[in-house]
Amino acid sequence: MNNSLRTLRAERSWSQADLAAALGVSRQTVNALETGRYDPSLPLAFKIARVFGQPIESIFSDEGA
Repeated sequence: MNNSLRTLRAERSWSQADLAAALGVSRQTVNALETGRYDPSLPLAFKIARVFGQPIESIFSDEGA
């Protein structure tokens, strides 16, 4: 699953640790999400969407999966 987490995080000048704190997950989880090694659970995907104020579909894409 592709995602735009790294871009969204960079636009806000947040570190992986900053995003991890906002989501209540580890920095390693954020890294795994950004690199595509981990697909978020549905509750985590909704939390990510809320943090960035965007619909899930604008952050995650199954194209190329």
